[in-house]
Amino acid sequence: MNILWLLGVVIEWIVLVYFYIAALYLLFFSIIGLGRKTPTPSPFDFYRKILILIPAFKEDEVILDVVKDALKQDYPTDGYRIVVIADSLAEETVQSLLSLPIDVIDVKFSSSTKSKALNAACAQVEADYDIVVVLDADNLMEHDFLKKINLGFANGFKVIQGHRIAKNSDTSFALLDGISEEINNHIFRQGHRAAGLSSALIGSAMGFEFGLFKRLMKNINAIGGFDKELELSIAKEKIKIDYLSDAYVFDEKVQNAYKFTNQRRRWLSAQFFYFGRDFIPSLRLLFTEKNLEYFNKAFQFVLPPRILLLGVVILINIWVQFTQIGNPVAWLLLLIINVLIFLFSVPSKFYTFKTLKAIIDLPIGFFWMTISLIKSRRANREFIHTAHGKHI
Repeated sequence: MNILWLLGVVIEWIVLVYFYIAALYLLFFSIIGLGRKTPTPSPFDFYRKILILIPAFKEDEVILDVVKDALKQDYPTDGYRIVVIADSLAEETVQSLLSLPIDVIDVKFSSSTKSKALNAACAQVEADYDIVVVLDADNLMEHDFLKKINLGFANGFKVIQGHRIAKNSDTSFALLDGISEEINNHIFRQGHRAAGLSSALIGSAMGFEFGLFKRLMKNINAIGGFDKELELSIAKEKIKIDYLSDAYVFDEKVQNAYKFTNQRRRWLSAQFFYFGRDFIPSLRLLFTEKNLEYFNKAFQFVLPPRILLLGVVILINIWVQFTQIGNPVAWLLLLIINVLIFLFSVPSKFYTFKTLKAIIDLPIGFFWMTISLIKSRRANREFIHTAHGKHI
């Protein structure tokens, strides 16, 4: 009996230590992110030539409106070019795109991935550009997004992440997805830049020095999470990624449990894969080359999803408080820390009755996140597409 009790105590403290490391990491960046103000941009020097790449896999419903909107940017018309990588689009959609002042690259893959589409575009683009901007097929840029990216590069950065926010909040899942993205923006972008570290990439609304992007993408062949592989490659070279909190791109959020599960399944799979591949090498480079950026990126893959962390901590607190089995003080403090992370990271605009209603649906989100975790093992072996609708 004493052996079983001792084993239970050891397991509890292992779990507590893991959860505390994750929670304190998130709390630190959520607090420090409160102090970062939008950097003052450098004075305008010149309009850089910008290439906008939009991979579109079966996105017939949204791609035309997205391209038409992108053509209205407050930027010289000869200063940017839009290229749509048409993967499995209907013929009439392709013809409609060709009628617009853009380029269309029609691709056919036996197995489609975003990295393949972007590499196909890089291989075919012959003109010389200064910047490449990557968008998703449902993304809408704020009218001055390219101007702000241009000024960001005037500050000397080679990679810039824009501020991607929700363009729809029509369901509880869409609202929670939008809040989740803003928490990520605050912790992994705003907070990290406040600490002098690189912003995290997010898969779209990203700007790269053209030559750097082409060079790095040649070695990117990810099935899922191409942005994570790209981010790790950048970190290995100690290149700083900036974050422009006032350069907005509007992104469609998932509207139901099925899409939520599929999307999280893809993200979790990438997290497991890159942790297994990069954590030990990043630890070695931390000591041999003092590469904190690479180690920090790899360490993030150790962190449990926040909604899972919060859900598990709440359930364990209920169990411990009622049964008095375990360490109630440690678990209660951990719950308080997790609540503070959310309070510091969620923008004030979300403190509404609509959000309160969505929070009531959090147990459903916790359930589906658990399902995603169970299903995520095989997700990195196949491309998982999240379909989009119109929210313009």
